[in-house]
Amino acid sequence: MSRWIQVDQAIHDYIEQHLEPEQPVLKALFDETATLKDAQMQISHEQARFMSVVLRSMQVRHCIEIGVYTGYSTLITAQAMLPGGRIVACDLSEEWTAIAQRYWQQAEVEDRIDLRLAPASDTLAALLLADGAGQYDFVFIDADKSAYDHYYEQSLKLLRPGGLIMLDNCLWYGKVLDDQSHDEDTRALQLLNRKIANDRRVSASLVPIGDGIHMVYKL
Repeated sequence: MSRWIQVDQAIHDYIEQHLEPEQPVLKALFDETATLKDAQMQISHEQARFMSVVLRSMQVRHCIEIGVYTGYSTLITAQAMLPGGRIVACDLSEEWTAIAQRYWQQAEVEDRIDLRLAPASDTLAALLLADGAGQYDFVFIDADKSAYDHYYEQSLKLLRPGGLIMLDNCLWYGKVLDDQSHDEDTRALQLLNRKIANDRRVSASLVPIGDGIHMVYKL
């Protein structure tokens, strides 16, 4: 018996047909973002549902997102948190996060989201100073790929034992297979995937959902 299946368009459509329908506010945000030039930066519907199920099962309360874009994944996380939860959302773009804030308000979760418009590494360093190590349940990393390793190390310090990091785009449209690549982002992801596979501080799985999610459980 084959141990894997190729997810072609027909299988993808079947998966979509069997997902829980999106809330109107989520669908509206997804659809507006789809009209933007950089729409490929938005996570897919099936990835969003996967994240929601994982986070609800973990009963997360303290979260960090590195790379907000228009706030779709942030909204998914905010809705999945326990009452009283908070997500620190790190980004640089006022333009993109202005779209995000409109939909966070519509969904009535803006009080759960602490938006920090600053370099993410600076925000993470400030959180470590203010809150101390091991205080967060979940970190989602979906930003500049060349800085992933730095964000990963900072996130491990902030994460509690038993907490989870999800890193998006870790299959990088298949470009991680090219061992001869000189592209900086591709090389960064290749090196980090290899590092995580051998990191004894964590238990991890590289999951082929969307563009590849590296799920990292802190031991």
